[in-house]
Amino acid sequence: MIRTLAPLALLIPLAASGCAIVPDTPMVGREAQAQGTAVALGESVWQGDTILTPLSVVEDSRCPQNARCVHAGRLIVSTRITATHWKQTVPMTLGEPYTVMNRTYVLGEATPGQVAGQAIPPGAYRFTYAAR
Repeated sequence: MIRTLAPLALLIPLAASGCAIVPDTPMVGREAQAQGTAVALGESVWQGDTILTPLSVVEDSRCPQNARCVHAGRLIVSTRITATHWKQTVPMTLGEPYTVMNRTYVLGEATPGQVAGQAIPPGAYRFTYAAR
């Protein structure tokens, strides 16, 4: 009986060592930045258990900082939202909440601001997302 239990006793710690709790989180091609970090186009940032990635500027009609405007304009950024078992690409408008899968996200800040007579190169943009 002792010989029978000895191999079994060796297997229990071995089996237990293979058990680990692995969070069920989305995967991306490379690391995502910490929540609250301003990111460039193509860079990913964590927002809770979700990853947001600004892909392109769809519209930037914001009023230039050195001008007076009747209309404030808007900034729309095509953003990929990736969570466990789903992903979606959506147009997010600066300051407006977007809700998906019972989660609400906001494109909270974008830099630099518009300047009259100067185009913003795509690589100069930085975006900050928040959750509500």
